[in-house]
Amino acid sequence: MRKIALSVVALFLATGAFYTSAAQVGITAVPFLQIEPDSRGAGMGNTGVAIADNASAMFWNPAGLAFQNKNQISITHANWLPAFNADLFYDYAVGTYYVEGIGTIGGHITFLNLGEQVRTSSDNVELGRFNSFELAGGLSYGFEINENFALGTGFRFIYSSLAEGDVGGQKINPGSSVGVDLAALYKSDPFQIGSRNANFNAGFNLSNIGPSIQYTDNAQKDPLPTVLRAGWAFTTELDSRGYNTLTIANDISKIMARNERVSGDGEGGDTFEAMSSFEAIFNSWGSFERDNGTEVVSLSLVDQLMFGTGLEYWYDNQFALRTGYYHENENNGNRRFLTFGAGLRYNIVGVDFSYIYTIEEDHPLANTIRLSLLLTFN
Repeated sequence: MRKIALSVVALFLATGAFYTSAAQVGITAVPFLQIEPDSRGAGMGNTGVAIADNASAMFWNPAGLAFQNKNQISITHANWLPAFNADLFYDYAVGTYYVEGIGTIGGHITFLNLGEQVRTSSDNVELGRFNSFELAGGLSYGFEINENFALGTGFRFIYSSLAEGDVGGQKINPGSSVGVDLAALYKSDPFQIGSRNANFNAGFNLSNIGPSIQYTDNAQKDPLPTVLRAGWAFTTELDSRGYNTLTIANDISKIMARNERVSGDGEGGDTFEAMSSFEAIFNSWGSFERDNGTEVVSLSLVDQLMFGTGLEYWYDNQFALRTGYYHENENNGNRRFLTFGAGLRYNIVGVDFSYIYTIEEDHPLANTIRLSLLLTFN
């Protein structure tokens, strides 16, 4: 089981998931749901909650579907954690369909392949091989309250098959759950800065609200990666004819997860249980202490936040250049990297590319490349 342990630990490190500690922070299961799926947002420092103007709005902010009136199909592929050379890959497929008088409905599928694993006995005899993977699929919908404000929601089924066999006399089962998203998006009317048009957006998305997951009959349940994401985006023309535009975006996000002590007195031998997503939304705002393996550190609320900032330049809505920066506290995931990207649009076809340059050497996410294909039908 050594290979699967490496894959799962690497995935948790790379997605900034919380880990167990003596002070109530909870492990989140299925951290693949946090992977930013489209190359456009990934190229802008993992921002998108206030943009959400294409099919990938289902991840960033499903309320953005309310302002879309075209049908789209988008596919993203990435070789995941290339530094580990572990044959992991990530695929994301989405489609939207506009219905007159109802709005835009979207469907999505997320798949993370964790590779082939070897199942061994306690004395290291090979018993067979199996594939580890995680999968999620669901529907999203956005509806306008008025021409400036929209609400959105989404639903997904989650399936996680990490291992086979027994651990400590307990049979390992695939884990499953469901998650719900709640979102809102505000878009200003166009306004003038000098002789140039501009607009301002703001949005939030509370994603993956749902029951915890467990993989064995009597194991502790681990919560979903419920994430609160909020942000803004400002777009302005750079010339009076509108050929050149620039967007500045900023997202701030937080994982809403906590464990609570159900037995013990804090002196060792304590038992913890994951809070429900609903409880954690209201009870995960305080600071906490965490054992990072070498020392116990205290994380304030600010330390728990994740920050993304991005820039996007478009020429004539046909060619784009993107860059951004993403930051997490070193004791809370420690993802800190620059992002770069580009995009092309021709007729109904769009192609986007993104690249991660990590600040820390030998980081699992170093040199991650995402490629996205977007097809738009009027």
